[in-house]
Order: sequence, then structure tokens, then C-alpha cells
Amino acid sequence: MKLVSLFPPPPTKLGSIGLLLLRLVTGVAFMMHGWSKIQNPLHWMGPEAPTPGILQALAALSEFGGGLAWILGALVPLASLGIFFTMAVAVFFHAVVRGDPFVAKGGGSYEPALVYLVIAVVMLTVGPGLYSVDAWLRQRLARS
Repeated sequence: MKLVSLFPPPPTKLGSIGLLLLRLVTGVAFMMHGWSKIQNPLHWMGPEAPTPGILQALAALSEFGGGLAWILGALVPLASLGIFFTMAVAVFFHAVVRGDPFVAKGGGSYEPALVYLVIAVVMLTVGPGLYSVDAWLRQRLARS
């Protein structure tokens, strides 16, 4: 298997502009969500949390680091996989454990987590587009 095959071929220029905007906005949102978590990665859920510290750290890393990766368009498949699993847990927690509705007025819901999960699937299946570090690496690897 060639290393270049890890990077999906980029879509058109117009599609890549759409992906760039999607990556920038959601990447900033994830970095903001992950900022407080990355400050105390093993204990951001509090001392009584049933979630082990290592899983809290993985969630903090996937949100903050995954957001940065999406902004840069670097290691997008790996970042998207981390975000996918983090959001899958969030959807399960809100929809199943807490019984929150899809959309709520003022209360908890699983809508944001599901939207982010779907964006992660898009990034996994389509890739980051032409305007990304991954596309630049793909081009460089294809030449060699």
C-alpha cells in the first residue's frame, strides 16, 4: 500500500472551498469546546465522574487537537475518527442515558453532537479538500 492512498483525492475547487469553510468553523468550535477540557484532561468531568481519566483525556485531545487538525486540514482522517467516537459517545449519553430530545428549547439535546458526528463522517469519506495540509502532502507524495 502506498502512503499516498491514505489521503483521499480532493474534490473540485468549489467543493474544496465549502470543505475549507466547514473545517474552519467546526474546527474553531471544537477547539473552543476542548479548551477547558485540555487544561485538565484527566479530570475535566469532575472528581465524581464515572468516566476513567484516560477516556476523558482522549475526548479532550480529540476535541481540541481534532479541531486544530481540521483547521489546518492536517491528519484529517485521524482527527475525524477521534471526533466521530467522541461525538458517538455524546449522542449516546444525551439520547439514551439522559433521554434528551433531538432538539430542545433551553435544555439538553443530542442535536449538536449528532451534527458534529455527521461532519466527522463527511471528513472521513470526502477528505479535507484542496486547501489543506493533507492535499499538499498527497501532491508531494504522488510526485515521489
